[in-house]
Amino acid sequence: MNIEQIYDEGLAQAAYAIESEGQVALIDPGRDPQPYLDFARKHQARIVAVLETHPHADFASSHLEFARKHGAKIYINPKAGVSYNFEPLEDGDTVRLGKVTFKTLFTPGHSPDHNTYLLLDETGKPHAVFTGDALFVGDVGRPDLREGAGSINMKKEELAGHMFDTVQQVFKPLPDEVRVYPAHGAGSACGKQMDSNETFSTIGKERTRNWALQENDKHRFVRELLEGQVHVPQYFPYEVEQNRKGFAPMTESIGQVKILNELDELDGQIQVVDTRPAAVYKQGHLQGAWNIPDGSKFEHWLGTLIAPETPFYLLAGSQENLDQVIRKTAKIGYERFVRGGLVVTNSLPVQSHYADQDTLRQDPEQFTIVDVRREDEAAQEKIFEYSLNIPLQELQERAEEVPVDKPVAVHCAGGYRSAMASSILEQRLGQQATVVDVGEAIREFQQK
Repeated sequence: MNIEQIYDEGLAQAAYAIESEGQVALIDPGRDPQPYLDFARKHQARIVAVLETHPHADFASSHLEFARKHGAKIYINPKAGVSYNFEPLEDGDTVRLGKVTFKTLFTPGHSPDHNTYLLLDETGKPHAVFTGDALFVGDVGRPDLREGAGSINMKKEELAGHMFDTVQQVFKPLPDEVRVYPAHGAGSACGKQMDSNETFSTIGKERTRNWALQENDKHRFVRELLEGQVHVPQYFPYEVEQNRKGFAPMTESIGQVKILNELDELDGQIQVVDTRPAAVYKQGHLQGAWNIPDGSKFEHWLGTLIAPETPFYLLAGSQENLDQVIRKTAKIGYERFVRGGLVVTNSLPVQSHYADQDTLRQDPEQFTIVDVRREDEAAQEKIFEYSLNIPLQELQERAEEVPVDKPVAVHCAGGYRSAMASSILEQRLGQQATVVDVGEAIREFQQK
C-alpha cells in the first residue's frame, strides 16, 4: 500500500492517491489531473476509483475527467444529488482496492452529504481516515457554506449540531494511532482555527489539541463553531453547484481561452485583472484595472473578488506568467469566464503610488487610513489609532464609506491585500480621491 498527499498551497487543499496491488483510488482530487497520473505511472498502476467526500465549495474537482477519460468509478454519498453517473456510498458501505478496504463513515456537519473514508489495511485494522472538510488539524469544518447551495439546504445551526454528533460518535471512538488526512490545511477558508503548518495528524494528537474533540457540551460547541467564521468567498456556492455537475477536462478547457495580441482588442466594459507584481502595476497600468498579483493565494482572491459568471481579462508580464495564471483560474473553474489573456510588455498610461512613509509616520491624520485586514486581525492589533477597517472582501460594496477629503492610504498586514485594495479603490472612487498603498512598509509601523 502506498499513500501520497498531493497538496496545493494556493488553495491550501489536500488530495490523496492510494495504491494497492496496481490499483489507485483518488480522494478529493483537484482540477489538474497530472499529479495523480504521475503517481499512477510511478507505481505502474491504474486509477480505478475517485472517492469524493462531498461537493466541494473551494476548488474544482477532476472526478468527472477521471471517470470519462480513464474509466474510474466515482463514489459519493447519494444525498449530494449529483448529475453524473456514480456509485452511492452510505454509512458502513465499503470499497475494495487491491488488498485494502475503504469503509464509509457518514459525517455531516460541514455539509449534510459529507462522507469520511476509513482505510483498513490488509489485516482489516484501521490505518487512516480521510476526513475531507469534517475534521482538520486543530479544527473542524465550518457549517455555514451550504445555506442556499447544494441539493440539501440546511441552516448552519442545524449543521453545527450535526458536527458535534459527528465528532462525538464517529471521530472520538477511533483508535489514537489512526492517521488523519484532511482536505485542507492552514489558510483555507473552510475552517477558522487552522493555523498549524501540519497537513496531517492522528486521532490521538487531535484528541489532545483540537478544541472540537475536547468540548463535550453541545450548546457551547455549536456557539464556538458558529462564532467568528470568516467571510464566505463569492465563488463558494458556485463551486458547490458545478462540482455536483462535474467540470470539463482542464487541459481542453484552458485551451479554449482566447489569447489577445493588442490592447485595443480589450472591451472597455469588461473588468481587467492585472496579475503583475504590485510594483510593476503601479509603474503603469490600465485605467480601472484591478491588481491581483500572481502569488500563493491568487486563485482564492480571484474567486473572492470576481463574482461567478462575470467576464474578465487577464494581463500578465510574460507568456509564461499568463499560462500560469490561466491554469490557476481553472483550479476554481473560472477559466470559462476569461474573455481573453494578454501579455503586456510596453508601458501603460496610469501610475499609482505608495504612501509617503515619513508623512504617514509623523502626521498620519493627513490621510484617511483604510485597514483592509479581517475584522479579527484589526481588533487584535490596531496599527493606526484612527483607521477605518473594511476587510478586502467587503471593499467593493463598501467603497462609498471611505471619506475622500484627504488622501486615502490603504494597508493590510504585509502588502499583498493592500495592493489589491488600493487598485479597487482607485476604480471605485475615481478622480475624487487620491489613493496610495502603504504596501510592505506596513511592517515598519506594526507594534513590536
